[in-house]
Amino acid sequence: MPPCGDGPHIVGPGREHQVSSYRGVGSEVRVVSVSSLKGGVGKTSVTTGLASAALAAGVPTLVVDLDPHADASTALGTSAGRVTDIGRLLKTARRARLADHLTPSSWADGNGTLDVAIGSAYSGIYDRPDLGRRDLRRLRQLLEPVTGYDLVLIDCPPSLNGLTRMAWNASDDVVLVAEPGLFSVAGTERTLRAIDMFRREFSPRLNPAGIVANRVRLGSSEHMYRLDEMRSMFGPLLLEPVVPELANWQQIQGAAHAVHQWPGDSAKGVAAVYDQLLAAIRKA
Repeated sequence: MPPCGDGPHIVGPGREHQVSSYRGVGSEVRVVSVSSLKGGVGKTSVTTGLASAALAAGVPTLVVDLDPHADASTALGTSAGRVTDIGRLLKTARRARLADHLTPSSWADGNGTLDVAIGSAYSGIYDRPDLGRRDLRRLRQLLEPVTGYDLVLIDCPPSLNGLTRMAWNASDDVVLVAEPGLFSVAGTERTLRAIDMFRREFSPRLNPAGIVANRVRLGSSEHMYRLDEMRSMFGPLLLEPVVPELANWQQIQGAAHAVHQWPGDSAKGVAAVYDQLLAAIRKA
């Protein structure tokens, strides 16, 4: 591992990065897994919303797309080119250099640092419940030598199988995503219990940084009821403000744009929400 403090430069995807060290050797970089037990709650949307806020704030950020669907890679406007996807890099984690296989998001366009370890269906070979300790270390082995970032966001698959546990083992914090619905709230409670068990068995430093309530319909009495229920169940773990439903979110993602770059008052309002959520997560 590289030492703390000043050091040589390494070449990232299309530009030069100043070395800073992985948290394991004392730097201030935060490695954050974005997780949910239930699919369809907008987990990837939250990952990309936080990435958009980080870019707008000038926070050098790496997004690791660990979900085999690779939706974050698409939304971030990446081009695979000659880089190797994260699934194949995990297979050769002890020999591979992740820094050689990162690609810049089109969102940055030369302004700021937002890079991506692209996802693919190949990573699904590790998404099984019986992953051993050696395999759980694979992502952490890839991330430890990577430098030049203040924040790493890991977009996890919507399960508690091997890939999510691999991400947790490499992370400082976990952010959970839930919609204000009965099944999503119950799934969040189970995920918190799973984090506690994982922390005691594998990763004592792992911290639940908070729960993001996503796609909230502010005019829905059912959503307001479930939000009150979440505040009662989770207390300060429920992060404020909540993310309101944005009618054109799919259009924004389909165009591979950052929400901070999208015109209109509604997009600006959601962008401001993600600014506050990013600040809260970085302080957790």
